[in-house]
Amino acid sequence: MKRKPVFLILLAIVLLFMVAGCASPTDESEPAVDETPAEEEATDEDEVSAEARDDTPLVFADAGWDSIRLHNHIAGFIIENGYGYKTDVILGTTPITFAGLRTGDIDIYMEFWHDNFPDAYAEAIELGEIEVTSVNFDDNAQGLYVPVFLVHGDEERGIEPLAPDLKSVFDLPKYKDLFDNPEDPDKGLIVGSPPGWFADEVLSAKMVHYELDEHFTYFRPGSDTALATSITRAMETGEPWVGYYWEPTWIMGKYDMVLLEEPAYDPELWEDDYRCAFPSTEITTGVHRDMLDRAPDVVEFLRNYETSSEITSEALSYMMVNEVEADEAALFFLREYDELWTDWVPDDIAEKVLNALQ
Repeated sequence: MKRKPVFLILLAIVLLFMVAGCASPTDESEPAVDETPAEEEATDEDEVSAEARDDTPLVFADAGWDSIRLHNHIAGFIIENGYGYKTDVILGTTPITFAGLRTGDIDIYMEFWHDNFPDAYAEAIELGEIEVTSVNFDDNAQGLYVPVFLVHGDEERGIEPLAPDLKSVFDLPKYKDLFDNPEDPDKGLIVGSPPGWFADEVLSAKMVHYELDEHFTYFRPGSDTALATSITRAMETGEPWVGYYWEPTWIMGKYDMVLLEEPAYDPELWEDDYRCAFPSTEITTGVHRDMLDRAPDVVEFLRNYETSSEITSEALSYMMVNEVEADEAALFFLREYDELWTDWVPDDIAEKVLNALQ
């Protein structure tokens, strides 16, 4: 699967009128209704144009984070080797790639984190510009995590459970002394979100509402890499750690972490300055409307495409641990989860893909 640069300067201009929003929390840069025009009767010229597009690659959106790249390669391998289409990729930010899907410069989108651009997403569906095909996964989560060994210990590593009753964010104050804070020894340290992320706004409010600010300093790491590094260091050394993260990610695939409980998500509480748990979002897949006629067999395949946050995290962990790219992680998934994906496609397609994996 090739990768193209961001396609047209004009698209950026179109974007100003079409899309506003931010990327998903897994994005490293951070995871008026109108009637659809009536379809005109097909002409001979239309049929010729459709035939002329047969060798034109189906284009995936790469919006900049690892899990969307993984799913691009999983779907791309099946489409190329099972259905015989060529594929390609266009790289850009979430707003630019979504605008490209709406205009037809991009054909397939494997992860809509649509809570981050709800108005544009709803409008594109209402106008019939895009077709939502499936829920890729809906068990994603984010919030404050601690290592499992902190609660349950790790007999193999000789680690005692230092916080056996730690279950929710409201239990944290009695364990504040476990989380060393070099800047203020009288308080514990919570590692939060990098500055500028939407999660930082949410967590800052939660620190006050849950009265954690009275017992902890909220520390903002400089980047998602610095945040991941702090988790890795704690997990490898067996030191206490509490902080923000999300899933699916390679971190969650590699390490055993516990998400601390909060009041259950409630839209009213969330609107009232984030006084509850983060919502879990249905991460959907979709296509540009032309795909319904251009590649209906691929659309049908994508209607069956469904994974989970846990499976995605496992494949991302494989990618990180083995220092391979997303295409190799996709092959790992296809070999490891053949009982899952072979149900997405007809038997003859599955056989072609399995032969290609040999």
